[in-house]
Amino acid sequence: MSNNNGNNNLLHFDKTEFQHDLISWFEEEMRSLPWREDRDPYKIWVSEIMLQQTRVDTVIPYFTRFIEKFPTIEALASAKEEEVLKAWEGLGYYSRVRNLQSAVKEVHEQYKGVVPNTPKEISSLKGVGPYTTGAILSIAYGIPEPAVDGNVMRVFSRICSIWEDIAKSKTRVLFEEIVREAISIENPSYFNQALMELGALICTPTSPSCLLCPVREHCKAFEEGVQAELPVKSKKKAPKPLSMVAAVLVDENEKLLVHKRPNKGLLANLWEFPNVESQPDYQSPKETLKQFLEKEYEVDVDLGGAFTTIQHVFSHIVWNITVYKGTIKTEVSEREDLKTLSLTDLNELAFPVSHQNILKAFLKD
Repeated sequence: MSNNNGNNNLLHFDKTEFQHDLISWFEEEMRSLPWREDRDPYKIWVSEIMLQQTRVDTVIPYFTRFIEKFPTIEALASAKEEEVLKAWEGLGYYSRVRNLQSAVKEVHEQYKGVVPNTPKEISSLKGVGPYTTGAILSIAYGIPEPAVDGNVMRVFSRICSIWEDIAKSKTRVLFEEIVREAISIENPSYFNQALMELGALICTPTSPSCLLCPVREHCKAFEEGVQAELPVKSKKKAPKPLSMVAAVLVDENEKLLVHKRPNKGLLANLWEFPNVESQPDYQSPKETLKQFLEKEYEVDVDLGGAFTTIQHVFSHIVWNITVYKGTIKTEVSEREDLKTLSLTDLNELAFPVSHQNILKAFLKD
């Protein structure tokens, strides 16, 4: 492992040569991405929030649609939450976009619509952690701040042969120190983007393409032949399975019954089909569902057979949802969070992926 006591010992390579090799490679190889077309701090911010836990290829069409709908800070600040959630639908981790909108409102009100350019101000915004702070400051404003994500930790754990567990927060701090020392003062934007690009395209989690790597000559892990063993990352607990039962219910006007989730917690404020946790040991899933519908929504329904099973994996739980179809036999007392809607109206609302898949299966069936 590299000696990391004190800043002067963090780097074992020639900093100037490393910067030159990395940035020259990036200038030739950088991918054409919509948020790279200009240095608009707002667009860079949106892209960085979208890219957390989501692949670049997935993000591109979402980013393009989102910016078309909310092209400026002001547009996003004044948009209705329902519209914002709908534009985000399918990306998951909805708290990211809620925090983004809250922070954008603050920028609109406190900073006259201009994204702040100091670490203190920008990191005080909701949902903006050290990585996003560094990414916006370096890419949009050319300020030499580290932007350390999983890609960057993987790259430097190999380059410096660091065997600390990257799942621990103190390890991230170590990598921030390394990047702060290694970063190009002249071109921090390309330096940070090049590190991210290198981690995405060359220095990948498994089977890194070392022979194509522009900074291979500076890499200790390659020299020692241990690149496949790094980075060290402790495993997360396996998500807990949860059996659910749901229903697509149609009334006499061909409208479907949907319910809005609470405004806090998992998938807050998204719409869904009626569902409840099933307890097979206690009673049949169908019976559980029927009783739930009568008690929760005061509706009498005629339930048919199950027509699909949907699995959806979160970081901490796995939903296994058995879905029934049924008809509503009584009048529904609609309220703010309970509505019967036509298919056209349903398209206006934001649903979690699992419930989008329920609707697709229902329409196919």
